[in-house]
Amino acid sequence: MKKKRRLIVVDIAGFSPRHFEEKDTIPNIAGLLKEGFAAPLNPAFPAVTCTMQSTLLTGAFPSEHGIVANGFMDRTALEPHFWEQPSSLVQRPRIWDVLKQKDPAFKTAVLFWQNTMFADSDIVITPRPLHLESGMVPWCYSKPVGFYENLVKKSGEFNLMHYWGPMVSVKSSEWIMGAAIQTLRETRPDLLLCYIPHLDYSSQKLGIMTDTERKDLREVDRLIGNLLQAVRDTGLQEETAVMLLSEYALRNVTGAVCLNRELRRAGLLSVREIQGKEYIDFEMSRAFAMVDHQVAHIYVKPGEPDRCRQVLEGVEGVDHVWGMEEQKVHRIYHERSGELIAVARPDRWFAYYWWEEAEKAPDFTRTVDIHRKPGYDPLDLFFDPKTRSISTDTSLIKGSHGILPKTDAQKACLVLGGSLPDGLERKKSYEAVEIASLMERVIFQ
Repeated sequence: MKKKRRLIVVDIAGFSPRHFEEKDTIPNIAGLLKEGFAAPLNPAFPAVTCTMQSTLLTGAFPSEHGIVANGFMDRTALEPHFWEQPSSLVQRPRIWDVLKQKDPAFKTAVLFWQNTMFADSDIVITPRPLHLESGMVPWCYSKPVGFYENLVKKSGEFNLMHYWGPMVSVKSSEWIMGAAIQTLRETRPDLLLCYIPHLDYSSQKLGIMTDTERKDLREVDRLIGNLLQAVRDTGLQEETAVMLLSEYALRNVTGAVCLNRELRRAGLLSVREIQGKEYIDFEMSRAFAMVDHQVAHIYVKPGEPDRCRQVLEGVEGVDHVWGMEEQKVHRIYHERSGELIAVARPDRWFAYYWWEEAEKAPDFTRTVDIHRKPGYDPLDLFFDPKTRSISTDTSLIKGSHGILPKTDAQKACLVLGGSLPDGLERKKSYEAVEIASLMERVIFQ
């Protein structure tokens, strides 16, 4: 089937329908509404990055595509994995797979989306630093081979310190958008997907509806303006549709809940002390909480789910505890899911800590070590000058996400503009599982 238009998709982490209340702050984004529209986007559960990106791109729920959080517990190796990149972890075809089947000549490019390493896309860029004894090489995996290195010649290396950690900044978004514009100019992909992360950082650090959030929102709009100008400069305006979307909206939180400490106090979680530091003993533990923002997968040994559920339901700050039946209702039941899932109260978030004495915390606690930490740690964003390391003060976190929204303002957001097909249905709201088919209709209708 002959394609009719190109599509550029930009994932803006933390972008919310409430941001349209300040249209003067986002003139370039608001300008897309002249010929297009915006609508609330209802996320899949949990509303976290890897889960939502896989849902948006497959049109399937986590119970089908298998990305149940930003991490999962490997029950064979008895170890949790966080932020793993292989494309094969996603168990359903994604939009570029579908479009390639429809038109083998269709060219796709995906920049900085999760689970894209080795993806069957023509162009891929994703962070993949090399950890050597002498230090870290801030490399990005790319396809074709050398594509990232060619970008480096013009834009410099992608600096991971601006992407995650206490030095995060708009510079990460600027580099990614620059790479997207260069990819557009040099390769003219039919589908281009890219990512703007920095708005999410300030919302986690300072909360929502702050002056810093507004400043970061203006920067988002500036980058979208740069992209739209590049589309015009390349002469592709009449044949290009632009989709902006997000994975979740953040909400303000006031404190953390340390589920693993609660499980330890109940005798369900065991630790081993090694050189004065305490590590979870996954072999002997009866239950372990792999936390991810406001959601936790609880991996429980046979015979313990009822006792574990009773313990968790008595923890202040836990709103719900789901077993198999509740997980099926919310389309999250999968072999990678925990036997139980804990859902935080809207104003709380889950920290992975299990130690009671600060000096017994593992060394990785005070470093930006996203792969060894058995849970998501937003405190990576804070540097403690007293210890010259990552802070462990959980009260610093002011924004989080993951639970299901109750209002449109708490949902993710969809914006569609540019060259759109005639007769395209415009709904008042969308489900995350509808977006992959919407992309296909925009391109081929």
